[in-house]
Amino acid sequence: MNSPNSCPPGSIRWIAILCASLMIVSGCSSTRTAYRYADWGIVWWVEDYVTLTDAQAAQLNAGIDQLRQWHCSRELPRYGRWLESLETDVRQRDLDPDTIAYHQEQLFGFFPPLLDKATPIATDLLASLTDAQVRELAENMEDSQREREEEYLSDSMNETASARAERTEERVERWLGDLNGTQKRIVAEWSEQRGRQTEIWLEGRRKWQLALLEALERRNAPGFAADVERLIKDSEEIRGEEYQAMMVDSRAAMKTLMHDLIEAGNSTHLAHLQNRAAELNSDFEALTCSAGSEIASSASD
Repeated sequence: MNSPNSCPPGSIRWIAILCASLMIVSGCSSTRTAYRYADWGIVWWVEDYVTLTDAQAAQLNAGIDQLRQWHCSRELPRYGRWLESLETDVRQRDLDPDTIAYHQEQLFGFFPPLLDKATPIATDLLASLTDAQVRELAENMEDSQREREEEYLSDSMNETASARAERTEERVERWLGDLNGTQKRIVAEWSEQRGRQTEIWLEGRRKWQLALLEALERRNAPGFAADVERLIKDSEEIRGEEYQAMMVDSRAAMKTLMHDLIEAGNSTHLAHLQNRAAELNSDFEALTCSAGSEIASSASD
């Protein structure tokens, strides 16, 4: 999940998996499937880095089930209203830079309430880790960081930009459909202008991991909950000034990219965007908020 250009930065990675699944940027074929099985993706990530006891896994599952129920009943209606607004603006061809900026802010605004609810779950789990589990976490994070550095930093700047352009093009096409030649050039130029973004992201990732390990040394102290809250809600600050500046630039650049791509498109691209918004909204409306036990049962089959 946490790869360059991924969404959203600034949270514990398994929380990011949930956010991404809810916003359906992962390419899942079904919005409802992605939403209902997001909790299993979270459990997978935690267990991939730390071997949990049965009690810890049960605690985590219970917390995530409560989080999902709250999110389904309280937050999905907000998503629906946003998607209806987006669909209306697309239909009316009202997609100037200010309108795109508005929708971008609406999207980012969905994350804080989710992180508020997720923070106690993270705190309880992290506080329960043993010394051996913390060592396991540290070793696995170090291995993961090294693998990413080898994967993303071994190429030349041109190769990195080309790979970024390919990833961006794939994501954009989920919303706009097949891009034309002009749009592909816009994506390529945009990717080249991102410069050291990948390197800065990796540096920030390491800083955050070190801050997490430092906080875990105090996991039995009264202030540990505040430490976890800061790790989740002030993640960009922890990752450093260069990271913060990169994120400000990245968000502005994304707004410009979407505007330029829409301007270079045609009615087919707008129709695809409108249909995508309507499809997501229909999927959200079809979700029920009381299927927790049924979901867990079917997922364990």
